[in-house]
Amino acid sequence: MPSYILIGPPGAGKSTVGKALARHLGVSFVDTDQVVESQCEMKISDIFITKGESFFRDQEFEALQKCLSIPDCVLSLGGGAPIPERAQELLLNVDAHIVFLDVSLAIAAARVGFNRDRPLLLGNPRAQWQELNEIRRPIYEKLATAVVKVDGASVKELIAQIVEVSS
Repeated sequence: MPSYILIGPPGAGKSTVGKALARHLGVSFVDTDQVVESQCEMKISDIFITKGESFFRDQEFEALQKCLSIPDCVLSLGGGAPIPERAQELLLNVDAHIVFLDVSLAIAAARVGFNRDRPLLLGNPRAQWQELNEIRRPIYEKLATAVVKVDGASVKELIAQIVEVSS
């Protein structure tokens, strides 16, 4: 089982912080988005276009199930991975630190750039991000064993906060 599971919206820094936290702890880093891309042999944006969101969510859940059996790692979940009920049930029963990386739209916008590789943010990306965040935030908060504010903090500071709130 992973030691840490990072959750949060696109642009929260789950991959960046996750990799750095894994290095700090001397453990492996796993990202469910990368697992899905590997098992499907295509980018997530292409999966959405060619196979649809429902297919992607099934692959994402399968990746989550697999990744929860990896011992002593830092696991980063795609923004939507913890949202379905079946994923929440799994996550509520894991013995891991689940850290919600809480980020504002202003910071997320600069990081994500709202490009075409974010299929759920097509159209009006800022409004889409805000709408998704309003739906997902209560779920992130329910699942989290700790909430860490990302805005204005360096990766090093975030790692220190995560380790501190998780001890």
